[in-house]
Amino acid sequence: MKYVTFQSGDQEFWGVEVKDRFYHSVEWTEKYPKLLDLITSEVTVDEEEVAQWGEVKKEDVQVKAPFLPLKNIICAGKNYEDHALEMREKDSESIPKDPVLFTKPATAVIANGELVESHEEITSQLDYEGELAVIIGKRGRDITREQAHDYIFGYSILNDLTARDLQKKHSQFFKGKSLDTTAPFGPVIVSKSEIDDPQDLSITTYINGEKRQDGTTKDMIFTVAELIEIISAGMTLEPGDVITTGSPSGVGKGMKPPQYLKSGDRMVIEIEGIGKLENQVK
Repeated sequence: MKYVTFQSGDQEFWGVEVKDRFYHSVEWTEKYPKLLDLITSEVTVDEEEVAQWGEVKKEDVQVKAPFLPLKNIICAGKNYEDHALEMREKDSESIPKDPVLFTKPATAVIANGELVESHEEITSQLDYEGELAVIIGKRGRDITREQAHDYIFGYSILNDLTARDLQKKHSQFFKGKSLDTTAPFGPVIVSKSEIDDPQDLSITTYINGEKRQDGTTKDMIFTVAELIEIISAGMTLEPGDVITTGSPSGVGKGMKPPQYLKSGDRMVIEIEGIGKLENQVK
């Protein structure tokens, strides 16, 4: 099932996408007004249910971010070996032995198709990172990797846009990762039942039509299940929490010379089985 949030007039609704068509249920949205309400309820929608829903014309609505997380987005950095190497500034730096974890605030979230601010007044090194996002669907702590699948609601795409100069200037990643509009998210959330193996998905990023990232989730250093195990150790995860899982090589900083984003640049991130997340720099 592909869940989508869309705006019609001044109201937001959620529904599902089936074969490039949107379907919506007044009854379900009265019970669960936002997609996040459905996720936190731990209720799922089946195909037989959707068959009774009404179709919504895609041209009449605007797709929004699936939801705004209630807490910071939990991110894993340098989780692909080639990316860790391309980001290395000293020969002594090595592949992470433990996940590099940081967060992005919900205030950074925007939808598919919305504009990314260039933030030229504070950064000259805005960069892209196409990532698989994992949506938690059940409350839990100290989750083992064997249990991890049971705690997942679904998967989406997130562009972990980063101001590289701010990231370096402030030592910790938070400021450089947290500027407004630097977390494009969506356009859909695909239920876990639709993804046979989250460790076997292609990830591709195009900048102005040029392929920059061409990776696969097989190459993660820490798998989705391992990340959930490590992050949840001693720390409660809740329905609606979003975990991003790192970016393959091919980011702007890793190019020689570096090629950072500028006004007018168009980014397209495609993940197999999920779709395309498209945004342009304002």
